[in-house]
Amino acid sequence: MIAAEPDRGDVVIDEVQRVPELLTVVHAVLESPDTRRFALTGSSARKLRRGGVDLLGGRAFYRTMHPFMAAETPDFSLDLALAIGLLPLVTRAPDPEEMLHAYAGLYLEQEVQAEGIVRDVGAFARFLEAVSFSHGAQLNVASVARECEVPRRTASGYVAILEDLLLAFRLPVFRRRARRKTVVHDKLYLFDAGVFRALRPTGPLDSRAEPEGPALEGLVAQHLRAWAAYSEGTSRLFFWRTRGGSEIDFVVYGEAGFWAFEVKNSRTVHRTDLRALRAFLADYPEAQAALLYRGARRLLIDDVLCLPVDEFLRGIVPNRPLLESV
Repeated sequence: MIAAEPDRGDVVIDEVQRVPELLTVVHAVLESPDTRRFALTGSSARKLRRGGVDLLGGRAFYRTMHPFMAAETPDFSLDLALAIGLLPLVTRAPDPEEMLHAYAGLYLEQEVQAEGIVRDVGAFARFLEAVSFSHGAQLNVASVARECEVPRRTASGYVAILEDLLLAFRLPVFRRRARRKTVVHDKLYLFDAGVFRALRPTGPLDSRAEPEGPALEGLVAQHLRAWAAYSEGTSRLFFWRTRGGSEIDFVVYGEAGFWAFEVKNSRTVHRTDLRALRAFLADYPEAQAALLYRGARRLLIDDVLCLPVDEFLRGIVPNRPLLESV
């Protein structure tokens, strides 16, 4: 097909993991005098890594695509983003809520069941519901295993599947030049606030307000993760928690700068809310720090900036420093 159309310069192969052998063909074309440019997209790296196929080492750039950022959506609404997330498939659908609730089912059918990734799809469905309670929290695999009634080893494998399908990611603990003892377990986030809300159980015994805090934290996480992916240089996302209980939700560290953010699902701020940020700045005075909250006013309390989270998310633009306008 490529040889038959010599005037076409770009070749796009979608869902390349479904036919991994195509990578060998792409490699052969790249090694030939042909000057085509390839864009290979996929929603899972699992099949490629396990298939022993040509991964084009040194011949391709790896890029990740994320849900929309607030800066990409002129009609951005914080409340709506917390309810349905920022997946293009969902936000542009005639009925976003119906599309969102179908999303997990589609993944179960297309990615998990069709590719035979797990033997018991029902157990994996129970796991998805159980792991939604770990969104924005330190991952306790043993607890998740008990909730979905599978062995711990199986639950650990399910977490790896979520990461391979790009449905979840982990945040490691920030330990550079650590002066205090920190925790050892990573935090887990589902990749989109709306997907988290769709997987989180709702009913008479479930508080409607309880998921609001984790959803807000996850929305900030996905924005910071997208900013790091789309910006030049190497910036990574961490969290910080001491064994004494002081915790910073997000630490961004890399060539572009050093920032710490605490997220509060509250419309007011008290001095006690800034305790962890002050402790972090005492250990890392090189960092810029801010508390993000649901209020509408900028505040400066004990030399710590408190920003409306809506304003902060709208201002995040790749290749611009975080807190640039502060």
